Amino acid sequence: MLISTATLGIFIPTFFFVSATPGMCMTLSMTLGMSVGVRRTLWMMIGELIGVGLVAIAAVSGAATIMLLYPMVFTIMKVVGGIYLIYLGVQLWQSKGKMAVSSSNDTSFNKSRYELALQGFMTATTNPKGWAFFVALLPPFISASTHVVPQVASLVVIILILEFSCLMLYALGGRYLSQFLHRSGNVRFINRIAGTLMIGVGIWLAFV
Repeated sequence: MLISTATLGIFIPTFFFVSATPGMCMTLSMTLGMSVGVRRTLWMMIGELIGVGLVAIAAVSGAATIMLLYPMVFTIMKVVGGIYLIYLGVQLWQSKGKMAVSSSNDTSFNKSRYELALQGFMTATTNPKGWAFFVALLPPFISASTHVVPQVASLVVIILILEFSCLMLYALGGRYLSQFLHRSGNVRFINRIAGTLMIGVGIWLAFV
Protein backbone atom coordinates (compact mmCIF):
# COMPACT_ATOMS: atom_id res chain seq x y z
CA MET A 1 0.00 0.00 0.00
CA LEU A 2 1.51 3.34 -1.09
CA ILE A 3 -0.05 5.38 1.71
CA SER A 4 -0.75 3.90 5.12
CA THR A 5 -4.19 3.98 6.71
CA ALA A 6 -2.76 5.95 9.62
CA THR A 7 -1.38 8.60 7.26
CA LEU A 8 -4.70 8.89 5.45
CA GLY A 9 -6.49 9.13 8.79
CA ILE A 10 -4.54 12.33 9.48
CA PHE A 11 -4.23 13.63 5.93
CA ILE A 12 -7.94 13.58 4.97
CA PRO A 13 -9.35 15.55 7.94
CA THR A 14 -6.40 17.96 7.81
CA PHE A 15 -6.90 18.89 4.17
CA PHE A 16 -10.68 18.85 4.46
CA PHE A 17 -10.36 21.49 7.16
CA VAL A 18 -7.95 23.48 4.96
CA SER A 19 -10.37 23.30 2.01
CA ALA A 20 -13.51 24.03 4.04
CA THR A 21 -12.03 27.09 5.75
CA PRO A 22 -13.47 30.24 4.11
CA GLY A 23 -10.96 31.69 1.71
CA MET A 24 -10.73 33.26 -1.72
CA CYS A 25 -11.73 30.17 -3.70
CA MET A 26 -14.64 29.23 -1.44
CA THR A 27 -15.92 32.80 -1.33
CA LEU A 28 -15.68 32.97 -5.12
CA SER A 29 -17.62 29.70 -5.41
CA MET A 30 -20.39 31.00 -3.15
CA THR A 31 -20.49 34.31 -5.05
CA LEU A 32 -20.80 32.61 -8.43
CA GLY A 33 -23.35 30.18 -7.02
CA MET A 34 -25.46 33.22 -6.18
CA SER A 35 -24.95 35.09 -9.44
CA VAL A 36 -24.60 32.50 -12.22
CA GLY A 37 -25.88 29.29 -10.59
CA VAL A 38 -24.19 26.06 -9.57
CA ARG A 39 -24.07 24.57 -13.08
CA ARG A 40 -22.17 27.54 -14.51
CA THR A 41 -19.97 27.69 -11.42
CA LEU A 42 -18.72 24.19 -12.28
CA TRP A 43 -16.57 25.78 -15.00
CA MET A 44 -14.89 28.00 -12.43
CA MET A 45 -14.36 24.89 -10.29
CA ILE A 46 -12.62 23.11 -13.18
CA GLY A 47 -10.13 25.95 -13.51
CA GLU A 48 -9.71 26.18 -9.75
CA LEU A 49 -9.08 22.44 -9.39
CA ILE A 50 -6.49 22.50 -12.19
CA GLY A 51 -4.78 25.38 -10.40
CA VAL A 52 -4.88 23.62 -7.03
CA GLY A 53 -3.47 20.45 -8.56
CA LEU A 54 -0.60 22.37 -10.17
CA VAL A 55 0.17 24.23 -6.94
CA ALA A 56 0.17 20.97 -4.95
CA ILE A 57 2.53 19.28 -7.42
CA ALA A 58 4.76 22.36 -7.55
CA ALA A 59 4.92 22.48 -3.76
CA VAL A 60 6.38 18.98 -3.72
CA SER A 61 8.61 19.35 -6.78
CA GLY A 62 10.30 22.49 -5.55
CA ALA A 63 8.83 25.01 -7.98
CA ALA A 64 7.27 26.72 -4.97
CA THR A 65 10.77 27.62 -3.80
CA ILE A 66 11.46 29.37 -7.10
CA MET A 67 8.16 31.26 -6.89
CA LEU A 68 8.90 32.32 -3.32
CA LEU A 69 12.36 33.55 -4.37
CA TYR A 70 10.74 35.83 -6.97
CA PRO A 71 7.76 37.36 -5.16
CA MET A 72 7.36 39.95 -7.93
CA VAL A 73 5.79 37.21 -10.07
CA PHE A 74 3.17 36.67 -7.39
CA THR A 75 2.66 40.39 -6.89
CA ILE A 76 1.96 41.13 -10.55
CA MET A 77 -0.42 38.20 -10.98
CA LYS A 78 -2.20 38.94 -7.69
CA VAL A 79 -2.71 42.64 -8.41
CA VAL A 80 -3.97 42.08 -11.96
CA GLY A 81 -6.31 39.28 -10.87
CA GLY A 82 -7.49 41.25 -7.84
CA ILE A 83 -8.28 44.37 -9.84
CA TYR A 84 -10.30 42.29 -12.31
CA LEU A 85 -12.33 40.73 -9.50
CA ILE A 86 -12.93 44.16 -7.95
CA TYR A 87 -14.15 45.39 -11.34
CA LEU A 88 -16.58 42.46 -11.59
CA GLY A 89 -17.73 43.10 -8.03
CA VAL A 90 -18.48 46.76 -8.74
CA GLN A 91 -20.51 45.75 -11.78
CA LEU A 92 -22.45 43.23 -9.70
CA TRP A 93 -23.09 45.83 -7.00
CA GLN A 94 -24.58 48.09 -9.68
CA SER A 95 -26.60 45.15 -11.12
CA LYS A 96 -24.66 45.49 -14.35
CA GLY A 97 -22.38 43.25 -16.36
CA LYS A 98 -22.43 39.64 -17.43
CA MET A 99 -22.76 38.12 -13.95
CA ALA A 100 -25.57 40.21 -12.51
CA VAL A 101 -28.85 38.46 -11.63
CA SER A 102 -31.78 39.70 -13.70
CA SER A 103 -35.17 40.46 -12.20
CA SER A 104 -36.73 38.75 -15.22
CA ASN A 105 -35.32 35.37 -14.09
CA ASP A 106 -33.21 35.23 -17.26
CA THR A 107 -30.50 32.64 -16.79
CA SER A 108 -28.75 33.13 -20.13
CA PHE A 109 -25.56 34.53 -18.59
CA ASN A 110 -23.03 35.85 -21.09
CA LYS A 111 -19.84 35.06 -19.16
CA SER A 112 -18.08 32.35 -21.15
CA ARG A 113 -16.98 28.99 -19.79
CA TYR A 114 -13.39 29.93 -20.54
CA GLU A 115 -13.66 33.15 -18.54
CA LEU A 116 -15.11 31.29 -15.57
CA ALA A 117 -12.44 28.58 -15.74
CA LEU A 118 -9.67 31.17 -16.06
CA GLN A 119 -11.08 33.07 -13.11
CA GLY A 120 -10.92 29.93 -10.96
CA PHE A 121 -7.43 29.02 -12.20
CA MET A 122 -6.01 32.49 -11.49
CA THR A 123 -7.60 32.62 -8.05
CA ALA A 124 -6.10 29.24 -7.10
CA THR A 125 -2.61 29.80 -8.49
CA THR A 126 -2.10 33.35 -7.23
CA ASN A 127 -3.18 32.70 -3.65
CA PRO A 128 0.00 32.85 -1.50
CA LYS A 129 -1.80 31.26 1.44
CA GLY A 130 -2.64 28.28 -0.75
CA TRP A 131 1.02 27.91 -1.67
CA ALA A 132 2.03 28.25 1.97
CA PHE A 133 -0.42 25.54 3.05
CA PHE A 134 0.84 23.08 0.45
CA VAL A 135 4.52 23.85 1.08
CA ALA A 136 4.06 23.39 4.83
CA LEU A 137 1.54 20.54 4.97
CA LEU A 138 1.96 18.32 1.92
CA PRO A 139 5.65 17.23 2.04
CA PRO A 140 5.42 15.72 5.56
CA PHE A 141 2.88 13.19 4.24
CA ILE A 142 5.32 11.96 1.57
CA SER A 143 7.41 8.96 2.59
CA ALA A 144 10.95 8.72 1.23
CA SER A 145 10.96 4.95 1.76
CA THR A 146 8.73 4.25 -1.25
CA HIS A 147 8.06 5.67 -4.71
CA VAL A 148 7.30 9.39 -4.47
CA VAL A 149 5.38 9.95 -7.72
CA PRO A 150 2.53 7.49 -6.98
CA GLN A 151 2.23 8.92 -3.46
CA VAL A 152 1.99 12.49 -4.75
CA ALA A 153 -0.54 11.47 -7.41
CA SER A 154 -2.71 9.72 -4.82
CA LEU A 155 -2.59 12.62 -2.37
CA VAL A 156 -3.34 15.20 -5.08
CA VAL A 157 -6.39 13.19 -6.19
CA ILE A 158 -7.64 13.14 -2.58
CA ILE A 159 -7.01 16.89 -2.26
CA LEU A 160 -8.98 17.60 -5.45
CA ILE A 161 -11.92 15.46 -4.27
CA LEU A 162 -11.99 17.30 -0.93
CA GLU A 163 -11.63 20.67 -2.65
CA PHE A 164 -14.43 19.93 -5.12
CA SER A 165 -16.76 18.80 -2.31
CA CYS A 166 -16.19 22.04 -0.41
CA LEU A 167 -16.59 24.18 -3.54
CA MET A 168 -19.92 22.50 -4.23
CA LEU A 169 -21.12 23.10 -0.67
CA TYR A 170 -20.29 26.80 -0.92
CA ALA A 171 -21.83 27.14 -4.39
CA LEU A 172 -25.03 25.37 -3.28
CA GLY A 173 -25.22 27.59 -0.20
CA GLY A 174 -24.91 30.69 -2.38
CA ARG A 175 -27.53 29.39 -4.81
CA TYR A 176 -30.07 28.62 -2.09
CA LEU A 177 -29.54 32.08 -0.59
CA SER A 178 -30.05 33.61 -4.04
CA GLN A 179 -33.28 31.65 -4.61
CA PHE A 180 -34.63 32.73 -1.22
CA LEU A 181 -33.91 36.38 -1.89
CA HIS A 182 -35.20 36.11 -5.46
CA ARG A 183 -38.56 34.85 -4.20
CA SER A 184 -38.64 37.83 -1.89
CA GLY A 185 -38.10 40.20 -4.80
CA ASN A 186 -34.69 41.34 -3.55
CA VAL A 187 -32.78 40.89 -6.81
CA ARG A 188 -30.70 44.04 -6.33
CA PHE A 189 -29.82 42.81 -2.84
CA ILE A 190 -28.59 39.50 -4.36
CA ASN A 191 -26.32 41.39 -6.74
CA ARG A 192 -25.01 43.60 -3.94
CA ILE A 193 -24.20 40.66 -1.68
CA ALA A 194 -22.43 38.86 -4.55
CA GLY A 195 -20.68 42.08 -5.59
CA THR A 196 -19.50 42.83 -2.05
CA LEU A 197 -18.10 39.30 -1.72
CA MET A 198 -16.40 39.58 -5.11
CA ILE A 199 -14.85 42.94 -4.20
CA GLY A 200 -13.67 41.43 -0.92
CA VAL A 201 -12.03 38.53 -2.75
CA GLY A 202 -10.39 40.97 -5.17
CA ILE A 203 -9.00 43.14 -2.35
CA TRP A 204 -7.81 40.02 -0.55
CA LEU A 205 -6.11 38.71 -3.67
CA ALA A 206 -4.48 42.00 -4.64
CA PHE A 207 -3.42 43.49 -1.33
CA VAL A 208 -3.23 40.81 1.39
